[in-house]
Amino acid sequence: MRRRARALEQMEGLGLRELGDRYPAQLSGGEMQRTAIARALINNPSIILADEPTGNLDSRNGETVITLLADLNRKQGRTVIVATHSTLADPYATLQITLRDGMIVQRISCNA
Repeated sequence: MRRRARALEQMEGLGLRELGDRYPAQLSGGEMQRTAIARALINNPSIILADEPTGNLDSRNGETVITLLADLNRKQGRTVIVATHSTLADPYATLQITLRDGMIVQRISCNA
């Protein structure tokens, strides 16, 4: 029963609670993206590696996901690494590393 409660909590946080009885084919791309994030978080990992977590999302849902990841870092002490082309995560970053052709070209410590 605890697993179900954790699943519902993750779904609620990502705006998916009302979609719990749907099959994957009945979800939009953004809903599937948020579902994948909920699945990744269900076991409370201490390190979260997020590759383009907002890639298929509109700006509102992208902000929801980034805020959730930032809260996991700040309030629960989890390490969160986000690889993205989006600037949505910039205000929440504590460290930004810019890569070009596989090489670090810039490293900025942030006071987020």
